[in-house]
Amino acid sequence: MDAKQPIKEQVSSTTAVFLGALAPGVNGPTWSALKGAFLMLGVCLCVMLGLAFSSSDFTLVLHVTFLVFITGTLFFLLSSFLAQTGLVSIEHQMQEIGLVPDQVETTKEKRT
Repeated sequence: MDAKQPIKEQVSSTTAVFLGALAPGVNGPTWSALKGAFLMLGVCLCVMLGLAFSSSDFTLVLHVTFLVFITGTLFFLLSSFLAQTGLVSIEHQMQEIGLVPDQVETTKEKRT
């Protein structure tokens, strides 16, 4: 019965993120992990910006504001790029790398 299950149900989200780092394209779990990382980075930078304002140091406020601008720009560019290209399925990434068991068995049968 495990052989009949779709690949997407067999792959955990952690494995999908690692797979997304190795294969071409971006899958859904990888994009969710990136959005979570950007969210945490945004929260940290907002706290830093609040602390910079409370210290009344203009150069510190300027530097942290620049970091917030860089982070926002990077997130906007990544989002717009993925909106144009779209997400890749996990099955497609596994086929690109050659991790699908059915594909490996078929290629072995064709060679002999």
